[in-house]
Amino acid sequence: MSHLDHMHIFTRVAELNSFTQAALALGLPKASASTAVQQLESLLGTRLLHRTTRKVQLTQDGQVFYERCKDVLADVDELQTMFQQQGAQALRGRVRLDMSTGVARNIVIPRLPELLQLHPQLEVELSCTERRVDLVREGFDCVLRAGVVSDPGLIARPLGQMRMVNCASPAYLQAHGTPGSLADLAGHSLVHYASTLGAKPVGFEYLDGAQAGQLPMAGAVTVNNADAYTAACLAGLGLIQVPWLGVRDLLAQGRLVEVLPQYPVPAMPLALVYANRRNVSQRVRVVMDWLAGVLSVHLTRVNEVHAPKAFE
Repeated sequence: MSHLDHMHIFTRVAELNSFTQAALALGLPKASASTAVQQLESLLGTRLLHRTTRKVQLTQDGQVFYERCKDVLADVDELQTMFQQQGAQALRGRVRLDMSTGVARNIVIPRLPELLQLHPQLEVELSCTERRVDLVREGFDCVLRAGVVSDPGLIARPLGQMRMVNCASPAYLQAHGTPGSLADLAGHSLVHYASTLGAKPVGFEYLDGAQAGQLPMAGAVTVNNADAYTAACLAGLGLIQVPWLGVRDLLAQGRLVEVLPQYPVPAMPLALVYANRRNVSQRVRVVMDWLAGVLSVHLTRVNEVHAPKAFE
């Protein structure tokens, strides 16, 4: 057996948590599956699986190796079929993505069935977090990132600008009144958002014509998660400033109300970001193009050329 054969056997054992089940699935004797994994462990110099009489479980090293194996095997499979007739069945393997919770919940996930219907052998792993993930170290194929991309060695494909809105709950407005000017904000509360708790709050951000500004505001609650941020607003704890994409359904339902539309938050750029690799696999390119198409109708176009460029 080749090293690739050993990797394939190992991934099936890891997925089924059983040498017996993996051997049956692959049409191999159980002893062959066990030997293949042992040889792989000897080659790597580390234990990949914890074995007991009841179960087989990945070690910490085994989990890392398993994730890389899936990518390598998918890339090899793609290489072997790259000159064959391409069709819906040709795309296979895993694509690992990261994006904000609001964009995933409201825009991307409702459209995922369309993508998987077109490419039924594709596997999508979707991380939803507001933290800035380490794209390379954590093994993401691409991420949707808001704001300026400054990471060296990453490629950013600008998609457009996200409209931002100021929101409050009807209950909050009934209790505190609706602000009509920046001066009125002195009598209101802002739910503060901080990616790192303890950081100094930014305050109320706004555009007055072409002039951007910040206004310090009181607020008893600070959160570091998008869902908690929205939940705090729904609970009547203060105003929030969020991408329209994340709250459009709540606005349509009347559960949130836009306030001070004449003082909008500066629009936030959104980009697809991926590692600076010479060749991006076909499955990742297809998924990125699909994401760009899904999001395009919800974004304002940017002036930059949409061709990928590196940010230094």
